[in-house]
Amino acid sequence: MFNSQRPKTDDLPTSGQLLKATAVAALAAGTLLVTVILPAEYAIDPTGAGRLLGLTEMGEIKAQLAEEAAADAVQTVATAAQPAPAPSAAPAEAAAARPDAQIAAAATRSDVTTLTLAPGEAAEIKAVMANGASLQYQWSVSGGHVNFDTHADAPGISYHGYGKGQKSTGDAGKLVAAFEGSHGWFWRNRSEGTVTITLKTDGAYTAIKRVV
Repeated sequence: MFNSQRPKTDDLPTSGQLLKATAVAALAAGTLLVTVILPAEYAIDPTGAGRLLGLTEMGEIKAQLAEEAAADAVQTVATAAQPAPAPSAAPAEAAAARPDAQIAAAATRSDVTTLTLAPGEAAEIKAVMANGASLQYQWSVSGGHVNFDTHADAPGISYHGYGKGQKSTGDAGKLVAAFEGSHGWFWRNRSEGTVTITLKTDGAYTAIKRVV
């Protein structure tokens, strides 16, 4: 047995009121989609509000990381599909068979490279290194911060990652080449002003240049 009374017809919302409430809810949802969700998730910012709120940058970073993850997955599948390499020759025989690589690994050099990036601009520096060669590096940012990706590539290898970071003002360490190819850094200026990047390298590499 229920003691509650049925509501009166006059207390119920009219069809017009329901339609009005539905329209307001749809408008609010559409506004959130355009100004918040699309910039933050997909870097799509038709109104410009997402960039003002810092959401578009978040979406761009997500898109970049997703592309890099997809490239890593493709490279992993390609590597797994390759046949196992034949047993390597004895150390003495291998050294005799690759005199050029041996000379490249023994030669060392030092360089200082300076880059200036406007807001949103990107640059990439690569050093040509033999398999197993190493270099010491140190880079710093003045005037703001950058997102970076330390990686390598070679014929048949589109991407090999060493490390990455966001809103960084510098990094230092030792880079050991995982294979013979081009090894280095990608930076994108995520500051509101122009920044200057200074890169110092010292080690076994035959050339260093800007590729982007």
